[in-house]
Amino acid sequence: MKGLKKKRRIQVIALAFVALAVSAGLIGFAFKDGINYYRSPSQVMEEPPTPNETFRIGGLVEDGTLVRGQGETVTFAVTDGVASVPVAYTGVLPDLFEENQGMVGTGKYVDGTFLASEILAKHDESYMPKEVIDTLKETGVYVEPES
Repeated sequence: MKGLKKKRRIQVIALAFVALAVSAGLIGFAFKDGINYYRSPSQVMEEPPTPNETFRIGGLVEDGTLVRGQGETVTFAVTDGVASVPVAYTGVLPDLFEENQGMVGTGKYVDGTFLASEILAKHDESYMPKEVIDTLKETGVYVEPES
């Protein structure tokens, strides 16, 4: 009788571990498309991602590169002070989007151009996304604003 209880307990524990492993795998699979890694323009130029990888890029909109095309297509370059990456975006840009301001874009890097599916810009005069500030601090471009 004791052997049967011990065997049953081991089976329940083994089944619990299998269920835990399966659920962890399903959660990881579900998050696969929802996780977008952040890269600076320097990182993109050093190690270009594959064309099917979705990621976020951030920096400053390079001065003199903003070109509004026909329709809703807009091209510009995003820089971290060291490297620049050309960006193409089809859609309506945020109201506060302009040259020499911080931005974060989500999309794919295809044939040397970042094809953005979403563009986020600062939302007031003093805000800049944390990732962009960290990237610009690393390259020595960002200076803390005086209060």
